[in-house]
Amino acid sequence: MAAQIRPMSGGGYGRRRYYRPVSDINVTPFVDVMLVLLVVFMVTAPLMTVAVPIDLPKTQARSLTQNKEPLVVSIDSNGKIYLQEKQMELADLTAKLKAITGTNADARIFVRGDKAVSYGNIMEVMGMISAAGFNKVALVADLPKPDAPHP
Repeated sequence: MAAQIRPMSGGGYGRRRYYRPVSDINVTPFVDVMLVLLVVFMVTAPLMTVAVPIDLPKTQARSLTQNKEPLVVSIDSNGKIYLQEKQMELADLTAKLKAITGTNADARIFVRGDKAVSYGNIMEVMGMISAAGFNKVALVADLPKPDAPHP
């Protein structure tokens, strides 16, 4: 076994080094863009709620954690009824709910009522929804702030 040693052009011995292009992907710009998008979505997600302005009553109950988006029926301080953000009459509400949910009796429906609306109006809406065959109807309330006095 013999090895041949060639002198380099500079007078020294050794291998000639060739530079190859780097084939690695630089992911730093990709990570930067993803972090910016994450911040944007974290800021805008809470703003994407139902836009009917309602002053909800406060409660001590824990909030429900579910993964499927519920339908929201709102009753404002004037007694007007909204499905999501569209105003409608009480007589048309159940037909619209059935059209949206189809035959799904387990569709979650949240009822939001302004605290200025009488309890009877809210119960009338909930009764119509329950009578239409929907099993999962719930009232929505705001949690009080930790430093606010309880009424």
